[in-house]
Amino acid sequence: QYDVKNRRMFLRRTKYESLHLEDLYVGSKVTVFSRHLSIVDYGNLYTSRKLGSRKERTLALIKPDGMRKMGELLDIIINAGLTITKAKMMLLSRKEAADFYADHRAKPFYHELLQFIMSGPILAMELLGDDAVSKWRAIVGPANPTATESDTLDSISESFGHCGLRDAAHGPDSVASAAKELELFFPSSGGRGPVSSAKFANCTCCIIKPHAVNEG
Repeated sequence: QYDVKNRRMFLRRTKYESLHLEDLYVGSKVTVFSRHLSIVDYGNLYTSRKLGSRKERTLALIKPDGMRKMGELLDIIINAGLTITKAKMMLLSRKEAADFYADHRAKPFYHELLQFIMSGPILAMELLGDDAVSKWRAIVGPANPTATESDTLDSISESFGHCGLRDAAHGPDSVASAAKELELFFPSSGGRGPVSSAKFANCTCCIIKPHAVNEG
């Protein structure tokens, strides 16, 4: 491992018991000999194929009606083995809401969708993990929380949703949709996406230190 800042090697090939293969993927943050490192790319194509073949990124949205259960929903994400790599709380403008629901513009419930997603703060997250798109989509469940299929009874929309469009959370239905939606909230082209504009009273700052993160 080469230390760019100090222009010297600080780590050569060595055994490190507390680091595991599942920790090694782009976007992961690891601690090695008290140094906090961010993995930004794979060293070669072989390593990329071996370690990154199933890692996917997807968008997770906690909608206004799900915000009061935000802690429980975050627990569900973490317990599913998904890593939250980015997060932003915001109030969407009408234009931002319209951009997000562009594919539903011709639907009769389009304006109701806009009003609902703009009715309060939402939490947007980038999730990383094995088969993250399909895994998160299955956790969210059907768009209609009144669905009675046995495999959706423990879904977020079933457990936390209310009725109709108020289904507490959102997950893209394909890798392509996930990439498109992530770009709206966390643009890679230099933009900043929706501004973190949600304001709450009686808030504080919580910092989870590296050793606690590593211990889960």
